[in-house]
Amino acid sequence: MDPRTKALEYAVSHQAEFLEQLKDLIRMPSISTAPENNGDVQKTAEWLAHKLTRIGMKNVQILPTGGHPVVYGECICAREKAPTVLVYGHYDVQPADPLELWTAEPFTPEQRGENLYARGASDMKGQVMASIDAVEAIMMSGEPPVNIKFILEGEEEIGSPNLVPFIKAHRELLSCDVALNPDCGMIGADAPTITYALRGLAYFELRLYGPEHDLHSGLYGGAVHNPAIVLAELIAGMHDADGRITLPGFYDRVRSLDAEERAQLARLPLSEAHFLAMTGVSALFGEKGYTPVEQVGARPTLDVNGLYSGFIGAGSKTVLPAYAMAKISMRLVPDQDPAEVQDQLIAYLNAKAPKTVRWELTNHSSSKASISDIHHPAVKSLVDGLAAAWKTAPLYKREGGSVPIVGDMQRILGVESVLTGFGLSDDNIHAPNEKLHLPTWYKGIQSLIHFFYNYGQA
Repeated sequence: MDPRTKALEYAVSHQAEFLEQLKDLIRMPSISTAPENNGDVQKTAEWLAHKLTRIGMKNVQILPTGGHPVVYGECICAREKAPTVLVYGHYDVQPADPLELWTAEPFTPEQRGENLYARGASDMKGQVMASIDAVEAIMMSGEPPVNIKFILEGEEEIGSPNLVPFIKAHRELLSCDVALNPDCGMIGADAPTITYALRGLAYFELRLYGPEHDLHSGLYGGAVHNPAIVLAELIAGMHDADGRITLPGFYDRVRSLDAEERAQLARLPLSEAHFLAMTGVSALFGEKGYTPVEQVGARPTLDVNGLYSGFIGAGSKTVLPAYAMAKISMRLVPDQDPAEVQDQLIAYLNAKAPKTVRWELTNHSSSKASISDIHHPAVKSLVDGLAAAWKTAPLYKREGGSVPIVGDMQRILGVESVLTGFGLSDDNIHAPNEKLHLPTWYKGIQSLIHFFYNYGQA
C-alpha cells in the first residue's frame, strides 16, 4: 500500500481519537484578551507542543514573544531539495460572552448530531487540529513528502501585536516555500473553497470639535456650527450617487477584475437573494457595475462603524454638542497602500471640512490586502486535494475580511499563502453557540493529506 493510501486510512480509523483530542484542546479557555486566562493560554501552548512532539515533530519549542508564546515544530523529510510548507494557526479564542445565550457551557464541548458546539471549535482550534491530524497521519504512514513546519500563535484574536516582530526575528527558522493557512472557511458543506485574496484594512477615528463645551441650542443654535451636522455632511460626501468613494485618488491603485476572475466569482452560490436572506435588509446597496460577490471581496469600501455626539440618553436635552466622533474603516484591495489611503482621507478633510470646526484623525490599525496566484503549484495541489476529498471541483473566493498575517508573510518571508479552512458560514464564530460541522472537518483532514502529497510531487 502506498503512503498516501495508508495516511488516508489512518485518518479514517483514528477519527474518534482525533475528535477526543480536539475536545481536550477546546476545554482550555485560551482567551488571549483576558489577563485572568493567561495561565490557560500557556497551558494550551504546552498541550500543543506536547502533541507535536508525540506525533514525531522535531525541534518543538514554546517561543516567547512580548505577549503570549508561539509554538513551533518541524519535520524534515529525507528527500533532498524537498519543498517546505509552513503551517500557520492560532490557538487563542474570543471571550464567550454573553454566556446566557449559550445552550451549553462554552468550554465544555457538546456534540449534537453532526455538530460539535464550543468556543474555538471552528475558530480555529478545529482547523489547527485538522492540520496536525493530517500531518500525524502522514508521519505514521512513511516518509513525509515535504518538509513541514508549524507556527501556532496565541494572539490572533487581539490583532497579533507581537507576531510581526517574531517573524522578523525568526526569518531563518520560518524559511519555507509556501505557507498553508487554514483560517478561512467554506461556502457550504458541499462546496470546498479556495480563498485566494483578502482585503486589507485602514481604520480611523475622526473627531470634530466646535465650541469649548456643550451649549444651549436655544441660545447659540444658528450662530455656532454644529459639529454633529458637519460630521454627517462630511460622511455623506464620502460616496457619490453610484456608491463610489470620493476620496481623491482612492481608486488609482485598485486592480480591475478580468473576465476569468469574474467568471470564477460568478460560480459562487451567493446570489442577491442570499445576501438579502443573510442580512435581513430590504434591498442591497453597493458600487454600481459590480455584483454583490464582487463588491464584498474584490472592491474597496468605506464604512462608518460608530457615531457619537451630544446627548444620546433617554428623553430630551437641547444641547449643541462640543464635539462629534466617527469610527471609519476602509477595506482595501490589492495594491492599495493604507498609508496612501490615510493621506487621501486627510486631503478630503482638508478640502471639505469648514473652518468653523477643528478635526483630528487617529489611525487605529492598518494592513495591506493580499492576493495569491491561483496557478501557483501549492494552490493547484490544494485544489486537487479538495476535489479528491469532496468529489467536486472547489470554488475560488475572495474574502472580504482581513487576515494581516498573509500579507506579513509575503512581505517578510517572501512566500505566498494557500488559504483554506473547513468552517461554515453558520458556525457562529465569535458568537454564542459556536460550532464545527464534523463531516466537513473529517473531509478537511483528508484534503490536507492529499495537499501535502500533491505538493511533494509538484
